[in-house]
Amino acid sequence: MRAQPARLINGGPVLFQVKPPLRFESLKGTWLGHELFFSFDATSKRWYALAGVSLETTPGTYSLELTGETQTGKASSNKVAFTRKFAIARGKYPKIEVKLSVEGKFTEPNPEQQKQIEEGQQVKKDYLSRVTPEREWSGDFTAPAEASISDVFGSQRIFNGKTSSPHLGLDFRVPTGTPVAAMNDGTVLLARPLYFEGNFVVLDHGQGLLTLYLHLSEFKVKEGDQVKSGQVIGLSGGTGRATGPHLHVAVRWQDTYLDPAGLMRLQLPSLATSN
Repeated sequence: MRAQPARLINGGPVLFQVKPPLRFESLKGTWLGHELFFSFDATSKRWYALAGVSLETTPGTYSLELTGETQTGKASSNKVAFTRKFAIARGKYPKIEVKLSVEGKFTEPNPEQQKQIEEGQQVKKDYLSRVTPEREWSGDFTAPAEASISDVFGSQRIFNGKTSSPHLGLDFRVPTGTPVAAMNDGTVLLARPLYFEGNFVVLDHGQGLLTLYLHLSEFKVKEGDQVKSGQVIGLSGGTGRATGPHLHVAVRWQDTYLDPAGLMRLQLPSLATSN
């Protein structure tokens, strides 16, 4: 059983790889209170699952608990349980405060705007917590645009003099109208405007992993569409709470935001699905 990267940190994604001593029909796990869904790769004879560690996770040693089911049946006697411990270190994220200025409606909204905010929060509550056990991703996650990075995951932000939560995504410095590409194969979970996010696209890659694309000027997909890695899903812009045109990308795994740069650094298999 292995993890990639070898050094796990809070806020970081992780790929678990398991080569069990027996041939399993299915493999499931529990990690930091979350259920893991593994996919079998017929080529390497290994099981894989994408997961992550929240920013709030205290450094220490944590257990990955696995349960495999053999192909001879589904009785309890045919289930095999095993555990592996992994150390989690504290991630080093920028401490530099980013001073930003946005329109007052985003820091002091009126009652009508507050209603729009609440509606957007409900949409995110209804959609972003969904977990699709089946894997749709295949191979590496790639950058949604070829551009320099203007703000990184975990940096501290200030809006109109008020400290906000850490930056939970990656900002690409792109002008309005730049094509935005899907980071991997997936299904369009959301494609609609929200108050803070502006024109907002969310892709479901399976195993509880979502990628989020904010502040778009135009949609190129609709909800329910299946997309391939690299497919254009929208054009960049400055809609919603944005200080100017740019692309904000976030990665969310089972209600936990992860560093998109860390996800793109993982070397992921192009999985063959036959078992």
